[in-house]
Amino acid sequence: MDSNYWSIWARFLRRWGLQQPVTALLESSGSLTSLAAQLVYLSQPLFAAPENLPAWQSLASMLENPQQSQTFANYLRQEPHHDDL
Repeated sequence: MDSNYWSIWARFLRRWGLQQPVTALLESSGSLTSLAAQLVYLSQPLFAAPENLPAWQSLASMLENPQQSQTFANYLRQEPHHDDL
């Protein structure tokens, strides 16, 4: 995932109380995150507005990459950032 989108996704996850479940999913890696990436790719035409496609594509790409997934999980575990408030 392009780190430019990290604060946006982190803010969204915190707002909806999904930070901990998503962090656990990212840390588990394996086929679950690959499946999540495929679901993101498939759902883009249905749910993503054209101006948001880069953010969704970045998310799917991150889910396919175990190292990026772990890095984003570490980011989510940090204290809220000033730009996340």
